[in-house]
Amino acid sequence: MKFYIMNGAGNRFGVFDARARTDFVMTSELAKATAAKDGPLGMMGQLGADQIIVMRSPKTENAKSESADVFMEIWNADGAQVDACGNASRCIPWLVMGESGRDDIILQTNAGILQTWRTGEFSVAVDMGEPRLNWDEIPLKEYMDTRVIDVKVGPIDAPILARPGAVNMGNPHCVFFVDNVEETAVEKIGPMIEYHPLFPQQCNVGFAEVRSRSEIRLRVWERGTGLTKACGTGACAALVAANRQNRTGRSARIIMDGGDLHIEWRDKDDHVIMTGPVELEFKGELAV
Repeated sequence: MKFYIMNGAGNRFGVFDARARTDFVMTSELAKATAAKDGPLGMMGQLGADQIIVMRSPKTENAKSESADVFMEIWNADGAQVDACGNASRCIPWLVMGESGRDDIILQTNAGILQTWRTGEFSVAVDMGEPRLNWDEIPLKEYMDTRVIDVKVGPIDAPILARPGAVNMGNPHCVFFVDNVEETAVEKIGPMIEYHPLFPQQCNVGFAEVRSRSEIRLRVWERGTGLTKACGTGACAALVAANRQNRTGRSARIIMDGGDLHIEWRDKDDHVIMTGPVELEFKGELAV
């Protein structure tokens, strides 16, 4: 089976190409072992992987899914299967573009169908669809206006962080706005909010420093993975949450530890368009 190591803006994946292997079953244990830094399988080396991706033939569920070119199965480093990964949504179509000679690919995930297209030799754009903004779509445990939800960090009368926004981009996000993200204790606060009882499915936690109406510095504590160099859905969620609090316009450069993404929340249809880099680190064959 073909195996790839890829990253999108530093967000790193191990990729199994199982399109010709209907018998191949990914398990939680195999995902964890593959992703582990210097893990028992030794496939991802010292850096490990943030997610494990399995490429499969599209699932034929309806007329829309019949047009898909490839299905993407996503596993977090903790062995949990999830529905969305923004950076992998650029990397997998890029591989298929190279095989097919086409510049546009339709990607199928458990979160839905995504249109993708090439914007450069190593750059891909993805139509991430409309953000889900109702409280029960995030989901939250109880009704709240998701523009500003009631989550605080620190003393009730003098919280360190408060008034985050909530957005679902195929997975749940809670986005805090901070004065200086470099001085924010992301690795301490992130897991506290990830497992906050308000989020029945846990959540990804963004820490966004708005530098201008068109620029955000962002770090994301990812659900099931921890702090990563980049989070594509997190970048989308940060732009949407910032715009809903009138902190930015509807497009911005999102600066993360591993690289930059451009996010636009398109006026004409409310779809979020993510554009960013793709890197192929390794390709080979596995006897599995």
